[in-house]
Parts: sequence; C-alpha cells; structure tokens
Amino acid sequence: MKKAIVRKDSYFDSVFLMSLSKKLKGSEEVSDAVVAMGTPMNLELLLAEGYAEAELAGATPNDLVMAVECADEAAVAKALEAAAGLLARKGSRGAAGIREPTSLGAALEELPGANLAVISLPGAYAAREARKALDSGLHVMLFSDNVSLDDEIALKELGRSKGLLVMGPDCGTAIINGMPLCFANVVRRGPIGIVAASGTGLQEVSCLIDRFGSGVSQAIGTGGRDLKNARVGGIMMLMGIEALAKDPDTKVIAVVSKPPAADAAAKVIAALGAAGKPSVVHFIGLASAPMRPPAPRFAGSLEETARAAVDLAGGASATPGLGDDAIEAIAGAQARRLAAGQRYLRGYFTGGTVADEALLLIHGRTGRVFSNNQTDPAFLLKDPRKSVEHTIVDLGDDVFTVGKPHPMIDPGGRNERILAEAGDPAVAVILVDVVLGYGSHPDPAGALVPALREARRAAEARGGYLPVVASVIGTPGDFQGFAAQVAALEAAGCVVMPSNYRAAALAARIVEMAAGARPTGGIR
Repeated sequence: MKKAIVRKDSYFDSVFLMSLSKKLKGSEEVSDAVVAMGTPMNLELLLAEGYAEAELAGATPNDLVMAVECADEAAVAKALEAAAGLLARKGSRGAAGIREPTSLGAALEELPGANLAVISLPGAYAAREARKALDSGLHVMLFSDNVSLDDEIALKELGRSKGLLVMGPDCGTAIINGMPLCFANVVRRGPIGIVAASGTGLQEVSCLIDRFGSGVSQAIGTGGRDLKNARVGGIMMLMGIEALAKDPDTKVIAVVSKPPAADAAAKVIAALGAAGKPSVVHFIGLASAPMRPPAPRFAGSLEETARAAVDLAGGASATPGLGDDAIEAIAGAQARRLAAGQRYLRGYFTGGTVADEALLLIHGRTGRVFSNNQTDPAFLLKDPRKSVEHTIVDLGDDVFTVGKPHPMIDPGGRNERILAEAGDPAVAVILVDVVLGYGSHPDPAGALVPALREARRAAEARGGYLPVVASVIGTPGDFQGFAAQVAALEAAGCVVMPSNYRAAALAARIVEMAAGARPTGGIR
C-alpha cells in the first residue's frame, strides 16, 4: 500500500530529509519511504513510482511530501507518525543545547569574522539568500540546485562587481584556505590552485596531487553551468583564474571542466595564458591540440591533469603509474578465468564526473556503451534502472536520489543495483568508484564489499568468474582511512587501480580480451 501526504509551507534541509528517509526504510514494516520537498522533479518521480496523483496535487517546492509504502494501512499510519515525530524533534531547536541561527544576520553575529557563506536552500530561496550574503561582503558557495539561469547570471555579475566569488549553484566541492567544504577531501597545502566545474573531478585531481607529493593552495568550484552555458560565459571560472593568478601561494593553475561553450573555452585559454603562471587544463571529453607556452598544457584525463600540475610545480614524486604492459598483464590474468559468454562491462558509479571519464574512455574503446549520462541518444538507457550490454550508470543522478541519500552518503542503492543484476551470466567485469572525504559514508568500501562478494559468488556458482575493478578517491588524511579502504576492497578480491582513468582502462581491456580483440587504446 502506497500513501503520500503533503505538509504545506514546511521546509527542511535536503541532507536531513535524506537521512530521515533512510531511517524510515530501516523499519521492517516499510518497503519504501521518500521524504522530500515537492519540487517538480520529485513529484514526477513519485508519480512514476506509483503514488497517487490526487495525493500529490497542489504540492509546491515550498511543501514537504512524505510518501511511504507498507503492507497495510496500519503500517502506513505508523510510518507516517514516525516521520512526523522525527520532523518535530528536528524542529525543536536548542534541545541539545546547540544554537542554530535562523537568518544570515544571526549567523554573522555568531561569526562576525566570517568571509564566506555556504548556502543550501530550495532554489526558490537560495538566490535571495546568496544576494544577501554578497551584499554583506561574503563570498558564496551555493550548494543548492534548481536555481534559475537568470538568477545565476545576476548573482555572478553582482559577485564580480564586488570582487566576491559565487561558487555554484549546484557546487558540491571546494577547498578554501585549507578548509574542505561540502564533499571534499583532506589534502595537504601546496602550490597548485584548482578551478573546477565538476565535483568528483575536483576531488580526484586534488587527491592525486596529494598522492603525487604536492598540495593544493585553493580549490574553487564553479557549478556545472558556468562554462557549459554560453550565457553564463565562465564568469566564475575566469574570476577563479584571476584570483589564483594574484595568489602568492599558487604557483600552478589547473582547470577541470566538462566540454565548455566555444566562446567560454577561448576565454579560459586566454585567461590562463595571461595569468603569468604555468597551467594545465582538462576539458573532459574534448580533444585539444598542444599549444605553446604561455598557453596551458592540455591533459587527456583527470590523472594526467594532476601529474602535469605536479610536474609544472616542480614536484619530485609524480611517478608514472601502471602503464600499458602492466594493465595488459593484469587484464590477461583476469580475462583467462572468464567463462564462455561473459562479455559485458557494468560500471556502477557514485561520482558523476568519474562516471563520465570512464564512459568516454570505454565507449571510445568498444564503440558501444549505454548510460544515463550518454550524450548520444542511441546509447541513452531507456530505463536508467536496468543495464543493457556494456553499461555505465551514474547512480547520483536525480532519478535515483529523490528523497534518498546520494550514493556517496549511502551506498545502499548501488548495492541493490549490483545484486539485482548479479544473475546476468553475460557480465564480464564490474567497475566501481569509492569516494572518501567529508560528506561521504564513514566506510564506503565496507558497505560495498558484501554486494560485490555476493555478485562474485553468483558468477562462480554458474561456473564463471567475475573481476571487480575499483579506484578510491581519497587521501590518508580522510577520516575513512585510505589504506584501510583499499585493503578492504583487495581482501574481497577487487583489483584496486591508482586512478579512475586506469581502472576504466583495465576494465576496458578485460572486455576486449573477452571478445578476443586487440587493444585499441593505451595509457598516457
């Protein structure tokens, strides 16, 4: 039995609502639970899940929706009552002796020396609060999504006029003055400044820089539309480059983004050339010819971006990773154990940018990869919840996260997907990412391993073998423990590669070998 109720004009933070949904789902009597704001996307997804249109009618982004599925009416009533109780406890501020400011002004009274505001509100309100922060002389990290394009442009133009950064909207990662914000990792301070329009892309690059023996001065997120949308025109990317050019602690500038609008790309290249500092740029999925200094060095992967930045900074330990010969040997050892008929790759990703990097590499090698992130309509998954042939799925996509924690916070959704597809005898390799750092699950490898073990056991019971290839985004400073996470994966039989790019290359080579194909690409 499915039941949804709407509470008008009742806002709660999305992270809290995701946690509440998870708690409700933990009850044996609850088959499914979604507690979320009534945004158009959330309502559309709830309707697709079979909740009654009449119960959701009239809900707006300002309203709270509580939706549960239970065996009977009594269980539904009990679940909704439990949700109301949890919401009431959240609403009773000060119960734990913690002061929670209810406005930007009150927060500034608590921290009068603050110079940056992190804003996570519904899009309808986020722009207004961001404008207040800018008028108060604060840089802004706008974590919120569903902010209109017009509002984004207006905020960034206002920020530019005041010399203040507006990171976002939908900016998930930044490291400012050594402080990780939102989804970010603990990396050492150093001479490399990063401006990135992608969250896990920034995380991967910053963590690899740390691993290669250098460090990060600042890491500025811009939000995905900053470069991609021609109307925004890279306002914040250009401001970030200018800020790093003036920063005495930044010796090298690295830029990471998905393919930008042509005019924005030209502006970025010109800005990097004018910055007077060595620089490297990686436009994911966009091939670029090498250029002479002072133009930036172009990188072909996130790993190459980090290596180039460390090299330009005079780093001593950006040592080569596993090359073609090593990958060929590992792939051969794995592929020889496959049974006849095992031929497809399945990539289950929690990070959108690393999913894209893997997708582009493997599609280029095999010519046929389906995904919910595909730009080619011929290979866009008709049902993102079901894999076909070679599939790479970004499980952080909105279709999977309505009223549910992001898979970096709660890997349960990924585990369910892996187990649901464990019975497919055609699967030849599983490819996964494990993302550490602030905001992520306290033990992402430990949470993932049981599902991987079960999938491998199912393959063995059919007389086959199932390689699992993984990469871990993180550093020894992350509270989850980088070495412990790698060890847990390896103890479960996973092959852990030193970067997402090399993990994808290994997975691609395994399926090439399964198909009897010669290698079609190499590692740089």
